[in-house]
Amino acid sequence: MAQPSSLTNISRQRSSNPLIQAWLALLSLSVGSALLTLIGAPSAIIAGGILLLALIKARVILKHYLDLENSQSWLRGFTMVLTGFSVVVFALYLV
Repeated sequence: MAQPSSLTNISRQRSSNPLIQAWLALLSLSVGSALLTLIGAPSAIIAGGILLLALIKARVILKHYLDLENSQSWLRGFTMVLTGFSVVVFALYLV
């Protein structure tokens, strides 16, 4: 019977690690924020998009790095507070 190679086992381990997936998500969201600045949209839309991506990044950090995935009530509470803060910051930006 053929044994699977150790390289295959390592690559499966790496792709299933939730911290690596979270890191890749944060990296792609950061690239998305940078690319958002290059489009020719009005500044309010760009600022709102960057703020929304920052809110998503904060949720990824809370969920995976601070391990609030197992405590949905704390995750929901932090998300609500951060969302409220983001709305206030965006409103101040528009004024």
